[in-house]
Amino acid sequence: MRIGKKGSVFLLLFLGAGVLFGAGRPLEFDDLLRARRISEPAISPDSRWVAFVETTYDLETCLPLSDIYLVPLAGGEIRSLTSGGKGNSRPMFTPDGSSLVFASRRSGTRQFYMLPLTGGGEALQLTAYRAGTGGGVLSPDGRYLLFQADVLVDSASVKFKDGTSEVRARVIDCLLFRHWNSWRNGQYSHLFIKRLKGGDPALDLTPGRVDCPPISLGSSFDYAASPDGRHVYYVANRDPVVAVSTNNDIWRVNPDGKDLRKITANPANDNLVALDPGGKYLACRAMERPRFESDRSCLWLRNLENGEAINLTEQLDRSVGDVVWDPRGKYIYFTAEDEGKTAIFRVNASWNKKREIIRLTDQRSYSSLRIAPDGKTLVALRESFHEPAELVALSPDGKSERSLTRLNETVFSSVEMHPAESFRFPAEDGVMVQGFLIRPPGFDPGEKYPLIYLIHGGPQGAWTEKFHYRWNAQMWASWGYVVVLVNPRGSTGYGQRFTDEITGDWGGRCFRDLMQGLDYVIETYGFIEAERLAAAGASFGGYMINWINGHTDRFKALVCHAGVFNNESMYAATEELWFPEWEFGGTPWENPTLHRLWSPHRYAENFKTPTLVIHGELDFRVPVEQGLNAFTTLQRKGIDSKLLCFPNEGHWVGNARNSRLWHETIRDWLDSYLKQ
Repeated sequence: MRIGKKGSVFLLLFLGAGVLFGAGRPLEFDDLLRARRISEPAISPDSRWVAFVETTYDLETCLPLSDIYLVPLAGGEIRSLTSGGKGNSRPMFTPDGSSLVFASRRSGTRQFYMLPLTGGGEALQLTAYRAGTGGGVLSPDGRYLLFQADVLVDSASVKFKDGTSEVRARVIDCLLFRHWNSWRNGQYSHLFIKRLKGGDPALDLTPGRVDCPPISLGSSFDYAASPDGRHVYYVANRDPVVAVSTNNDIWRVNPDGKDLRKITANPANDNLVALDPGGKYLACRAMERPRFESDRSCLWLRNLENGEAINLTEQLDRSVGDVVWDPRGKYIYFTAEDEGKTAIFRVNASWNKKREIIRLTDQRSYSSLRIAPDGKTLVALRESFHEPAELVALSPDGKSERSLTRLNETVFSSVEMHPAESFRFPAEDGVMVQGFLIRPPGFDPGEKYPLIYLIHGGPQGAWTEKFHYRWNAQMWASWGYVVVLVNPRGSTGYGQRFTDEITGDWGGRCFRDLMQGLDYVIETYGFIEAERLAAAGASFGGYMINWINGHTDRFKALVCHAGVFNNESMYAATEELWFPEWEFGGTPWENPTLHRLWSPHRYAENFKTPTLVIHGELDFRVPVEQGLNAFTTLQRKGIDSKLLCFPNEGHWVGNARNSRLWHETIRDWLDSYLKQ
């Protein structure tokens, strides 16, 4: 096998005078609302058109507006297919290209519609589920629509009593009873199949106590129909207690719901259904270690006739993301995080030949990978720290690339943003650690600037070249700060050993990597004011903020969003229990040492740094009591602190109005300590 890169052409995207690299005004929150956010590309059967979803936000109501557009694959004028912005999404061309099936909230809940593309006519509503639908995939033969919908299954064991009296309670007798930001209330996500023609009702293909897609660790394509329409493949976890299991498997069933068969027998996580054009092979992703959600995800090829399987990316020490088949069945294209970027790769899918993995891209990050039915063009979203995602077309060998959209050209034409500068430094054991530095607008190399140190979540995650809309590094830089983002031990995209080295060691090498990274940038970049430093992070990043508060006083201010404060109490309040059990070697009663050793609350006596604590009351991943514990501790110790608590937010801040307050509160907090 050879891992290499063929010559590629990469063009810097200049969006107009003064933008990105030139002089201009700082980025503002309203710019994030004005940004035209592109998603869900779909290519027409004749390889002439790309449909995509564009989402913007109303500046007055802060509500999202989503519509579907068409752009010629050869390049040209963009035209709209829907209007009104009522949650129009998930475009899917019928096999003959005559119609577009899509999802919309125009009736109040998310339902599916079919819009004729020739001859005119209104969209025909296909589904009418009271609670709405999710996902959506067309069968290759165009006869069926696959979608998901919530179904009340377990009302006997999980009851929500809400009658005319004032008694209001849930009765629960099993795990997993809530997830992310909602109570399950006995509901499961089921996979349905519906004929596009005829009035037959949709059929539930996954009855009983099972979720499809699985509650976690799945993909964007966890169900599909075979090319001949004879079978449906889907991902589900049928273990008795999914709260402690990552055992997602791939299953096969007939369109009539009969002859259910298990395709994979791996006790760890299997997901993603990608069938070859001939229907003989199934490409999927698989992990090796059960109950470990951040194990390396390899690309496997399975022969559906004899059950044999081979690992196509065994020698590539990266986790596979998006997966698409070459229409001829010769290659499989996929994305993978690699050292701060998400790149596109290609591997030959021949069963007997020596496998060759080729890296096709080297700059920026790519997502939503698609391939034209004629096999001549790849389509993806391309973005970076300073460039919002836009559609691009690439040749299958990666040698050429061109823009299909420049929708944000006018939005950011007067905004100054600096590209992220990558740097590396040696950790204490000699391992090279990578990070990014972003300079503020109006940067003057002769001046000294305060620094904001952003710490990513996970912990098995990474800062990558991405224009994020929640933790947008350019936004923090726009406030007049140098922004530094380091990918320490535990980060993804640097090999599985690097990722593994945080398990059982949360406050160890990761913390020391971060501190050594901070020392490096202060010593290397003379424009950083070493006495004006602040740090901020969410989820595991918030955990690390609490850990920092107990182990160093070098920062003037801290921002802790959804951070773990007490590992021991966190275990029994979170929902996906496989995660803490893997990270700390079992339950708190099986391995109390690790749960307690790396718990920030044990070092509260050392807390000194003023801290802004942020939490959502609907956060069931890191429950709100973790933020309340941290804030109460800070207050009782007499440390300047503030609590920003959102009653209607979960682990993230998703509401645009709340996000505006989030940004304003953080900026005011940082300015009060770093600019006074």
